[in-house]
Amino acid sequence: MKKYILLVIIIGIVGCSTQQTVVSTNDSVPAKDLKYLALGDSYTIGESVCEGCKFPIQLISDLAEDTDEKIGLQIIAETGWTTSDLIKGINDAQPTPDQDIVTLLIGVNNQYQGKDFSLYQEDFPTLVAKAIQLAKGNKDHVFVVSIPDYAYTPYGQKKGNTEQISKEIEEYNAFAKRTAGIMGVSFVNITNITKEGLNNTSLVASDGLHPSKEAYSSFVTQILFEIRKKNFIK
Repeated sequence: MKKYILLVIIIGIVGCSTQQTVVSTNDSVPAKDLKYLALGDSYTIGESVCEGCKFPIQLISDLAEDTDEKIGLQIIAETGWTTSDLIKGINDAQPTPDQDIVTLLIGVNNQYQGKDFSLYQEDFPTLVAKAIQLAKGNKDHVFVVSIPDYAYTPYGQKKGNTEQISKEIEEYNAFAKRTAGIMGVSFVNITNITKEGLNNTSLVASDGLHPSKEAYSSFVTQILFEIRKKNFIK
């Protein structure tokens, strides 16, 4: 089942208690000042954290406070999705190409599922190009977010071979950063935050694998920094 969410944040309400109006894709959508599309996998839907704790919700809450504007959010993501799954998810959801902000965080399941790296090399530029198209063709409005390193979690430690996990995640992130640079979009490095997961257990969710609300809050700080540098938010 695809995660397809469209909502409006009420300015000034943040965190897990964030008030939101959820509408189906067939209903009329209230007027919004900004539209944000979040593309990804479990890291985007916020597996094992509360609804208001996931990073896209925290991001639009902070943006609403900064700008005094209504933010419309659409999430296309699912736990376990690879790059190929996300491409299909986008095609199925058919988001409108009028997004003001698009984030893309994908690839960990390619690594985890042992997919050949060449699949990521083929799919990821396609996803970046699609993100640009959906952001009205404006590269300044697209933000690639690096893949967290789950070797620095209790789950990763139990899985073993943590050096190999980190090496492969680093390879994926290096390609993502290089691709972002070539295609002219922002690259936001949040991986170092997740590498503190063993030293600071508050950064890991209750499942021992995914980022916590606190970790996602740090992600948002990094993403907001890059958004503000582009100077397109009123």
